[in-house]
Amino acid sequence: MIEPSKILELNKVAKQMVAAGKGILAADESFNTIEKRFAKINLPSTEENRRAYREMLFAAPGIGEYISGVIMFDETIRQRATDGHTFVTILEKAGVLPGIKVDLGTKEMDDSPNEKVTKGLEGLPDRLAQYARFGAKFAKWRAVIAIDEELPTEANIGQNARDLANYALACQEAGLVPMVEPEVLMDGSHTLERCEEVSLKVLEAVFAELKNAGVAFEGMILKTNMVLPGKDSGQAAVPEEIAAATLEVFKKALPSTLAGQAFLSGGQSEKEATVNLNAINKLGPHPWPLTFSYGRALQDSALKIWAGKPENARAAREIFLHRAKMNGLAAEGKYGAEME
Repeated sequence: MIEPSKILELNKVAKQMVAAGKGILAADESFNTIEKRFAKINLPSTEENRRAYREMLFAAPGIGEYISGVIMFDETIRQRATDGHTFVTILEKAGVLPGIKVDLGTKEMDDSPNEKVTKGLEGLPDRLAQYARFGAKFAKWRAVIAIDEELPTEANIGQNARDLANYALACQEAGLVPMVEPEVLMDGSHTLERCEEVSLKVLEAVFAELKNAGVAFEGMILKTNMVLPGKDSGQAAVPEEIAAATLEVFKKALPSTLAGQAFLSGGQSEKEATVNLNAINKLGPHPWPLTFSYGRALQDSALKIWAGKPENARAAREIFLHRAKMNGLAAEGKYGAEME
């Protein structure tokens, strides 16, 4: 069990992560992911280009107004801005909590090659201790759940839920708030109803394992998907349907003591992610803060405008901060399309 004094500290950080009108920037792209994104703007993925891109985002003036925390990659938490300060210091000065992705990616599951499990539990306590020394206040671990008529299997749900629970407990023991990310993928032709069914099953399994492990819900953040039809389903779900289905799952699966939930964007466009978040919060108040932890849905337009050119940094920052502001409003159910 986690000591009560430690839970109080974790709860304090978790509350900051889901503060009203703010959300979390997912900037934890692996080398492979950022290489693919840079390829779209014809930019080589060199260490210097990655560093310059991250500085463009993290040092955006006023970032702390809408962003409460940033999830970084191992390389990123060790990098420095042009002025010599670490990115951790830059973020802290802006009032933004530094976070770190600690999983090591996914691999095919034994006996079920179409499903994935996440690597990284081996040596995790040592890595967490090192990241805490670097200044990280929270961590993130992602499990991916494939969905179709047959998948996910009970074995896959169970393995991912146990691994998330072991990770979360290790984080809390190290004094870091765990972001627990079970993502039911948007890839596929499944219906919204099928996503709702699977999302509920996954979250119920995850919270059962978290409880068994002794994880303090008030000292953790959930990061999961909205209930959405598959990208290839041909089903058009309106924001109100997405919001109702998502909240139906949350009411059944989420404990009232949970510190908060930050949605992943999961393949939605920038504006879709904002509109759907707003629809969810317009149905509030909810027992937990429901905010955002977006990657592409905060970065896409900014990356295209920046294009690796220093002279474009100001314009890129403006669109990045605009998207952060729009999502901050959506996290309170106060967004309107006319604000774009």
